[in-house]
Amino acid sequence: MEGSGSYPVSLSSLHFPLAAQSVSQTLSSLRRSALSVTNRLRSIETDATFVQEVADHYGLPLVANERCGSWYIPPEAKTGSAYFKSTDGHTGQWDFSFRRLNIQVLPIARQHGGCIIVDSTRRGKLMPDALSKTVPIWCAVLNRALFPSERTYHAVQFPPNFLGSSEESQIERRIDGFVKSLKDLKLDLGDLRQQLGNPIRVAWANRSYFHPTDLHKGEGYNLLVLCSASKRVHGAEISEGGYIQGAGDDSEGWAHGLIPPVFWANKSALFATAEDDLPGFIEELMGEYRQQTDGQQTHLILPTKNLFLSQRDPQLHDSGAYDLVIDCNGKPNTDDESPNRLDLGCGSLKLGSRDLRKSLDKVQAFVRSRLGADPSLKLLVTCESGKDLSAGTLLTILCLFYDDSGDFSTQKQGQAMNKQFIRQRLAWIMSSKPDANPSRSTLQSVNAFLMERPDY
Repeated sequence: MEGSGSYPVSLSSLHFPLAAQSVSQTLSSLRRSALSVTNRLRSIETDATFVQEVADHYGLPLVANERCGSWYIPPEAKTGSAYFKSTDGHTGQWDFSFRRLNIQVLPIARQHGGCIIVDSTRRGKLMPDALSKTVPIWCAVLNRALFPSERTYHAVQFPPNFLGSSEESQIERRIDGFVKSLKDLKLDLGDLRQQLGNPIRVAWANRSYFHPTDLHKGEGYNLLVLCSASKRVHGAEISEGGYIQGAGDDSEGWAHGLIPPVFWANKSALFATAEDDLPGFIEELMGEYRQQTDGQQTHLILPTKNLFLSQRDPQLHDSGAYDLVIDCNGKPNTDDESPNRLDLGCGSLKLGSRDLRKSLDKVQAFVRSRLGADPSLKLLVTCESGKDLSAGTLLTILCLFYDDSGDFSTQKQGQAMNKQFIRQRLAWIMSSKPDANPSRSTLQSVNAFLMERPDY
């Protein structure tokens, strides 16, 4: 054949141009584009408009179910925070959290006749389990424990046509056990009743319905409106023109360190910034924010008069406002060791919890020596977050040295050192600092240290 020498003679000599990218790669690229930071922030802005409409409809203040809920509420419109976990509403795992008592919601509800608890959930769901089950469980427990004669409010209030009758009945059967466990904490139920004022009624607000349609705040009850901020999306984000359901969820994975107050303060500038430039711009904004918010708030742990909890802050430590400081993450300095300061040198996360277990003997000796000499001294306990290791350390101190009235004592109180007693003292911390969140590893370290001691 004429010119046949110019044709390939085998398959191996055939050269096909490589496709720019496969179909799956193209779809992945489109999905990443749809889930951009800008799309997330614009979706949050859209959902926040709905949340404000709910607030206007009911005439009630907004409370964020952290951490997701704060994205949907401008700081000036946010009255408080709650910490209801969706996992406590998961099927078969229904629970009333004794680590997250959410007592801070009670005075807000009393003052305003109720409040709106704001949360969201990811694609495909109408509302998170926190709003369909966890909060209704919490309301039923409080109604029964604080208002035993108000039987009208004792049943668990469920969203309409959402759960199966079997799941509802199984949840209902657990409530009395939760009530007993709450009473076993020995909190002042009379004081809690005074803080709340009236039993709780529950309503739901989402993009599909308001239920009950004619229920508003009124005399004789506090209305908790459980608001799911996002529009329900059944398909992929690509089909929604960039709208993302539950855009504020799991912000650690997409926000580059951005937090809600900084978003709301710089919303226009963020929207005007190119996607590729956003990480650097966010870093700048967060640096400015940290400079403006130097100095962390401390929390007095009631009913004590001298135990304080805070995120670590050198300025706070050196302010002279506290007589004694225990810094869980501070590096010990044997060359310049202050008799009124104890640095434990714990690491972060689970490593820090294990380090704490090895350091609690030092904490016990330090507190016995210093507060034993003068119980009126103010003691500040800090860690990186102000929520984990410091809370575990304070829990140890409360169990070892403080009686039921919150007074320092080195004498045994005739109380067995068991998990129930430790839980009672933990309730003091959670009531005084609702966002405290000692990890499971930290609590295991504290429990092991306390319950292995033959004499405390």
